[in-house]
Amino acid sequence: MLRIDTKRCRDVLAARREPYWYKLSRGRYLGLRKLANGHGAWIARYRDEDGAQSYKALGEYSETFEFDQAKEAAENWFRDVERGISGRNDDGTAPTVGTACITYVRSLRAEGRLATAHDAHMRFRRTVYGDVADAEFSPAKATLTSATDSGRKRKRKKPVAHPIASVPLPKVRAVRLREWHSELVDAGLTKATANRTLGSVKAALNLAVRDRKVSAAVAQEWIEVEQFKDAGRRRELFLDLAQRQALLASAEGAVRDLIEGTMLTGCRAGELTSARRAAFDARTKSLIVTGKTGTRTMPLAPSSLDLFTRLAQDKLPAAYLLMRDDGKPWAHSDWDELVREAATKAELPKGTCLYTLRHSFITEALLNGMSTLEVTRIVGTSLAMIEKHYGHLVNDTARERLAKVQMV
Repeated sequence: MLRIDTKRCRDVLAARREPYWYKLSRGRYLGLRKLANGHGAWIARYRDEDGAQSYKALGEYSETFEFDQAKEAAENWFRDVERGISGRNDDGTAPTVGTACITYVRSLRAEGRLATAHDAHMRFRRTVYGDVADAEFSPAKATLTSATDSGRKRKRKKPVAHPIASVPLPKVRAVRLREWHSELVDAGLTKATANRTLGSVKAALNLAVRDRKVSAAVAQEWIEVEQFKDAGRRRELFLDLAQRQALLASAEGAVRDLIEGTMLTGCRAGELTSARRAAFDARTKSLIVTGKTGTRTMPLAPSSLDLFTRLAQDKLPAAYLLMRDDGKPWAHSDWDELVREAATKAELPKGTCLYTLRHSFITEALLNGMSTLEVTRIVGTSLAMIEKHYGHLVNDTARERLAKVQMV
């Protein structure tokens, strides 16, 4: 009987394509394919109770990957097979970081979490898989991609190119993910954005484990990758009334309505651009919006009521309240360049964006005496988030009101 469990036995084996098999247990074999150039490759073979056989290439034979290491790899694979871990996507291809991210976006959309799916897709498109999934996640399928505005091609954010999409899931290593996480910041993303992107990728990889595309043991690799510390700093860029008025005066066309809507409601941009005519009720002076924190009904002040009454005029219930100048729905980040242009024209600080207006709305609301509970319900955030980022404002206004209380 020819043996492959010792180096002496392996050295005298003749080269052949058919592996030399070594039985580990019933239905489980480890094989060595001996090549003419002296090299070789380890292969595992598994036979199920119905007699069907499957094979797994384990790696090239070397001084650091000999019989004992190959035997351990084979036994790990046998356990995965018995647990139902396929190691394959539904189309038969090997699962990678890129396909795991695409599957994660599909899963979110299937659950009806369109805003979260859209956010994840845009992060992955820039940092993981590029434009490869754009055909599937198109505007017609509820994903917003860059398009035209007033006949002018909008510039997309420059992709952050990192070769992790092609990494097979079983070969994901903590050191590579740490490098990728750091490279995101080197490429221009903030630490907070890089952390959120890492969180999305981890969620995608965890889904692959739950779907039995890869062994749970591999999850330890991304569990060990930690987020940057102290990345969630308080937003400091605030526009006062004169600056906000200057920005509005500098904006033209459809983006002016989007800017004004954000100023008056504190909504996230995507919540406004996805709102339909049916979401606005002039009688109850309210607007229903849906975003990453779910659906909420917002009360409208007289100024915002006037804006949405104008936007809703002559529109069918299913029509979008806010549209681009070319009559098409707003796509994700279509507004970025337009807002920057208006901010530059108004001589506002660098970094002014629509989220600056959301921050300014929350700040003004708290400074003018609105309770934190009222603000959280209006803007769709949590009390913990308000306390974390705006607690100093709450304390200041509380101190001013407390000074007016006469106890003795």
